[in-house]
Amino acid sequence: MKTYLLTYFCSTVSALLITPLIIYVARTFKLYDAQGARKVHATAIPRIGGIAIFLSTTLLVITILFLDNRIGEKFRNIQSQIIVIMAGSAFIFFVGLVDDLRGMRAYQKLLAQIIAATVVCMAGIRIESIVYTNLFTINFSWLSFPITIFWIIAITNAVNLIDGLDGLAAGIAAVACAVITIFAISVGLPLMAVLMLALLGSLTGFLFFNFNPARIFMGDCGSMFLGFIIASASIRCAVKSETLVALALPALALGLPIFDMIVSIIRRYVRRWGIMSADRGHLHHRLLDMGLRQRHVVVSMYLITAMAAGFGLFMMVTNTGGSIAIFLSIMVLLLLVFRAVGVIQLRQIAVQMKSNLTAARQAREHVDIFRDTLLMFSEANSFRKLWQAISNACEKMKFAKLSLSITAHNGHIHTFTWLAADEQGSNDDLMCVHLHIDDEHRIGIPMDIEAKISANDSLESIGRRMMLLGRLIDEYGEANLSGKTKIRILSVGKNRQSRKTGNQLLASNR
Repeated sequence: MKTYLLTYFCSTVSALLITPLIIYVARTFKLYDAQGARKVHATAIPRIGGIAIFLSTTLLVITILFLDNRIGEKFRNIQSQIIVIMAGSAFIFFVGLVDDLRGMRAYQKLLAQIIAATVVCMAGIRIESIVYTNLFTINFSWLSFPITIFWIIAITNAVNLIDGLDGLAAGIAAVACAVITIFAISVGLPLMAVLMLALLGSLTGFLFFNFNPARIFMGDCGSMFLGFIIASASIRCAVKSETLVALALPALALGLPIFDMIVSIIRRYVRRWGIMSADRGHLHHRLLDMGLRQRHVVVSMYLITAMAAGFGLFMMVTNTGGSIAIFLSIMVLLLLVFRAVGVIQLRQIAVQMKSNLTAARQAREHVDIFRDTLLMFSEANSFRKLWQAISNACEKMKFAKLSLSITAHNGHIHTFTWLAADEQGSNDDLMCVHLHIDDEHRIGIPMDIEAKISANDSLESIGRRMMLLGRLIDEYGEANLSGKTKIRILSVGKNRQSRKTGNQLLASNR
C-alpha cells in the first residue's frame, strides 16, 4: 500500500512542478491553441500540456523499474511488456506533439495509431479470449489482432475527441485510471495498479492548471497518450485476469467519450462528411448550446462518468448474469443522456439516411446517363448532331426546358430551345439555372445556357445534372464549336434573336 500511495504522491508532485515549466516554454515560443468556431476559449492558451503528463508518468515508471523492492522486481520480470506499452505510448505522444506544433492529417495519425497498436499486439498484449464466470468462454484466435487494434484505436480517439473543454478529458481519464487501479488491485495485478496510479497522479497535478479557467491544454499529444496507455493497460488486465469485467469497467468509465465518438461517426456519415472531420456536435457542445456554463458542463460529465464507473464496480462482486445486466443497464442510461441532450436524433437520422439513399441512387442514374450520351457527343461532327446530343441528354436527365443562345461574330443572337414532351409552358414549379460561357479561346464564340428543372428535385440533383451536361458541352462542344468546325447560322437581321426548336433545321458547315 505504501508503494501505491508513494507512486500517486510522486507523480502528482511531478506534474505540479513540470506543468508550470511547460506553460512558460509554451508562452515563450507562442505555442498557443488556435481559436475558431469549434473552440470555446476566448484567449490564447498554451496547447502542449500533454508534455507534463507524459514526463510525470514516464519518469516515475522508469524509476520504479530500478527500485530494489517487490514492485520493482515484478516490474523487471515483465519489463519487456512494460517497455512496449510505454514505447508505444511515447510514439503516440510524439505523433500528437507533431500535430500540435505543425499539424497532421487525420489519416496520418490513424496510421501511426495502427502501427503502435500492432506493436503492442506482437508483444503478446492482446485480447485472446473473454471468460465470463462459468457461463461461457470466447476464444478469438486470429481475430485477437484486429480486435485488439480496434480497441486501442477506439479508446485513443474517444479520449482525443472528448478533449473539448477545460479539464474534461483529464477528469474523465482520471476516473478511468482509478477504476482500472481498483480492478487491478482486486485481481492481484499490482504492476498495472502502479502504472495507472502514476498516470492518475499526473492527471491530478495537471488538473490544477487545466481545470476551468484553464492555463494550459493537454493538446493531441496528451489526449492521444492518455487514450493509448489506458487502452493498453486495460488489455493487459484482461490478459491476466481473463474476465469480461477487465474490459467492461474501462468501457463504462469512458462511456461518455466512447458514445460521443460513435455518435460523431454516425452523424458525419449521415451528413456525408469525412468521419474524421471536425464539427461542433459533440455532447459538451450541445450542453453549452443549452445554456450551461463551461464549468457546469465539465462537472456534470464528471458526475455522470463517476456514477457509471461506480455502478460498474458492482460487476466485480457479482458472479452471475448480473454483471451483464449491470453493464447493459449503465450503457442504456448513458444512451438516454445523449438522447435527452439531443445529440442522438433517431428520426432525423432516419430521414437523412433515406435522403442519402435516394441521392446515391440518383447519382448512379445520372452517371449512367452521362456514359450513355458520351458516344453521341463524341460523334457529333456538326452543330446539328451536337444539338441532337444535347436534346437527348436533356430528355434522359429529365430537364423541363433548355435554351442554348449563341452570339455570332456579327452580334446576332441565335437561340435554340428544347422542350420536354410533357412541358406545358408553366414556370410555377420550375427552377431556372443560367450558365454564361464567355471564354472564346475554349469554344470560339460566347454561349448562354438556360435550363429549367422541376423545383421539386433537390438542389444537389439539379446541380449534378447541370454539372454533367456542362461537362459534356465543355469536353465535346469545344471540338464542334471551334477550330475547323465553325458554326454558320442563317442570319435574320441585325441584333435580332432567332428562336428555333430542336425539331427545326439547324444550318451548319463542316
